[in-house]
Amino acid sequence: MRVLFAGTPQVAVASLDQLIADGFNVVAVLTREDALVGRKRVLTPSPVAARAAELGIEIIHANRIDEATEAKLESLELDIAAIVAYGGLVPEKALTIPRLGWINLHFSLLPIWRGAAPVQHSIMAGDDITGAVTFQLEKGLDTGPVFGTLTETINPADTSGELLGRLAISGSVLLSQTLSGLEAGKLAGVLQQGESTYAHKLTLVDGKVNWSHPALVIRRRINGTTPDPGAWTELDGQRFKLGTLKPATEVTDLEPGQVRIEPGKQPRVLVGTGSHGVELGLVQPPGKKMMNAADWARGILASGNTDEVKFA
Repeated sequence: MRVLFAGTPQVAVASLDQLIADGFNVVAVLTREDALVGRKRVLTPSPVAARAAELGIEIIHANRIDEATEAKLESLELDIAAIVAYGGLVPEKALTIPRLGWINLHFSLLPIWRGAAPVQHSIMAGDDITGAVTFQLEKGLDTGPVFGTLTETINPADTSGELLGRLAISGSVLLSQTLSGLEAGKLAGVLQQGESTYAHKLTLVDGKVNWSHPALVIRRRINGTTPDPGAWTELDGQRFKLGTLKPATEVTDLEPGQVRIEPGKQPRVLVGTGSHGVELGLVQPPGKKMMNAADWARGILASGNTDEVKFA
C-alpha cells in the first residue's frame, strides 16, 4: 500500500518508525510547519519532520489541509493515511482522498476522552485504566468505528508524559497491525458504544493548583499537567512551577497552601491542602531552573523567612 503518515510531536515518532520497520511504503509525511522553539526562538522542525528527513521520506508541511495540500495528497495516489497527533483537522473532502481513508491512533478508550488531551484528562479524573484505539477518521470528532484496542494501567505516580510515552510504543504496534488487517481485507470497524466524555486541550490555566482541594486531587492535577502545560502555584505574586509530589498523610495541621520546611541534611518541604499535607519533590522558582525542593528550601532557611511562606 501507498501510505501517508500524518503526525507532529515526539509521541508520533514511534508509530512512524514502526510502520517503516514493518515494511510499509510510507510515501510522504504530513506534519505541521516549523515552529519557533525555546527562549531563543529558534525555528525548529517538528519531531516527526526531523525523523522523516533522517529516513529520506518526502515531507509536506501544513498547519491546515487547504486546497493546495489536498491537491498534493491527491497526486500521491494514496491507499491509506495513518494519523497520530497531527494537530490539525482533516476536512471532509480530504477524508476521501486515500482509498481506505484515514486511520487515527488515539490515546484513550473511545468514546471516553474524545479530543486533544485524553491522557492528561484521564489522569486528572483518577481513571485506573486507559489505553489506545485505532479508528476510522470521519467528520465527527473522534466518532468513527474502532478497529483495534489496547489497555494500559495508570499507576498512581504516572505523569501524563510517562503514560503517553508507554502508550506511544504499544500504540505504534496496534497501528501497524490495523493497517496490515485493512490491507488484507480482514478487519472491519465496530461502532463506538457508551457515553462519551471530552478532553479539551489544556492551557496554562489548567496547571494552576488549588490548595484547598484534597491532596489526591492536587496530585492528580500535577501529574496530569506534567510536563505540559506544567503545574504551578503563586508565591509572592509570581508563578512558581511544581514537579511531582508525594502524600504526607501525617501532616494535618497546615492550612491550604501553607508551607513548612523541616530542616535537616535533606530538608522536607511540606504544603497544606484541603485534606492532609503533601511533600514537594521538584520546584522551579521564578527565573530559575527546576531543582530539588530540598535545595530551594535551604535558601529559604538561610533567609530566616520560613514563617512567611505560603502558596496562593
